[in-house]
Amino acid sequence: MTEEIEKAWFVVHTYSGYEHKVQANLESRTQTMGMANQIFRILVPEQEVATVQDGEVKKSIENDFPGYVLVEMATPQEGNMTDEAWYVVRNTPGVTGFLGSHGAGSKPNSLLQEEVDLLMKRMGMTGQATVDLDLEVGQVIKIVAGPFNGMEGVVRSIDAEKQEVEATVEVFGRETPTELGFDDIDTNF
Repeated sequence: MTEEIEKAWFVVHTYSGYEHKVQANLESRTQTMGMANQIFRILVPEQEVATVQDGEVKKSIENDFPGYVLVEMATPQEGNMTDEAWYVVRNTPGVTGFLGSHGAGSKPNSLLQEEVDLLMKRMGMTGQATVDLDLEVGQVIKIVAGPFNGMEGVVRSIDAEKQEVEATVEVFGRETPTELGFDDIDTNF
């Protein structure tokens, strides 16, 4: 009898600054304790951020939610994780608890699918909806999100598979290259 495995994302609270260590510990414990069929993915919610400094664009990785790690786990009964998965995650070094748990051994609520979709999009991990744009190199676009929000840019290259364009934006009289997602630009302004 094969049962369809339901999956849900849960938020784990960690010591701030230890998110990657908790991720590594949890991935290791998942394998050594034979929990790969109940604990699937462990992610630190981060995104690449571009900042303009001295007329140059500098990219860095920024932790969106310091002190938190996302864990995708099996939920065989009514959206609740199994006792074994809860125990393994809860007793991983650096984990202080689950977000949404009231303590005293209560199990937390999982994230809503809309919340998961938003987080995955912010981390650049969305593989779902694609944006179809009629776009060509040399076209002027308006940027509607990110550090260049409200500015105009000129398309230099288009990557339809990644749903990204490379554009140049004039910053302090200099052309500055930037990468933008299709949903971060407007062609009809």
